[in-house]
Amino acid sequence: MSDKTNRSVVTVEIAGEEYTLRADTTPEYARDCAAHVDRTIGEILHGGALIQTHKAAILAALSLTDQLFQARRETDALRQ
Repeated sequence: MSDKTNRSVVTVEIAGEEYTLRADTTPEYARDCAAHVDRTIGEILHGGALIQTHKAAILAALSLTDQLFQARRETDALRQ
């Protein structure tokens, strides 16, 4: 784990809400991550179905987790 003194604090907006993040990364990386989550939620919200923001966030989390698991499977397959 990195040294806590290297933490950055950055404010981001996701789905119209402001969040203050404390991260062991650069502010730019934290903003990029937040922007990716925001885009994913936005895609779900603008997909045609009327859905509440918190439900869109859950669906976005499932979508992002699916992407992560697929990338892990591909990485494992390449290693073998």
